[in-house]
Amino acid sequence: MTVKLLGLSGSVARPSRTTALVRRILAAVEGQTGLSGGLIELAEDAPNLFSALTRGQLAGRAAQVVQAVEAADLLVVGTPVYRASYTGALKHLFDLVNYEALAGKPVLLAATGGTLLHGLVTEHQLRPLFGFFNALTLPTAVYATEADFSDYRLMNGNIIARIERAAAEAARQLHLRRSRPAAICGAAD
Repeated sequence: MTVKLLGLSGSVARPSRTTALVRRILAAVEGQTGLSGGLIELAEDAPNLFSALTRGQLAGRAAQVVQAVEAADLLVVGTPVYRASYTGALKHLFDLVNYEALAGKPVLLAATGGTLLHGLVTEHQLRPLFGFFNALTLPTAVYATEADFSDYRLMNGNIIARIERAAAEAARQLHLRRSRPAAICGAAD
């Protein structure tokens, strides 16, 4: 069985601190697991996704994106904070995901914002979103501000240490999922 790691940047801008953060987290998870993962950037894929207003209208690249999210064994989901929440593009993507597809799957939450005042977006917006899907959000979320970056490169040692802790939690969850019988993980996994 091939384990699928997937990073997802909810940013609709390029360049993007959110995408840089998701890449950094994904690299940390890859480093701790020896697995490789992919990255979906909504800056590129949002127009395709917006061509489908319902799951039944999915086609082409939009269908591929939704299928990749549903098939992932671990998601690293990052969003910039926009009006105290995640982006509308990210919301639309998850409106198209089957409500049973993420049950029990680990999700590492991340966000970027202009100030520390938006730091609870992972707790008050993203955790409830993935709670709806019965996904397993990892205990350590990662939040970074503009001041933590230089030229879209993460520079804050405290945030980097938090990423390593979150990546270790992700690695443990992946190990647990691989060692459990299929009946415990669910037939859809």
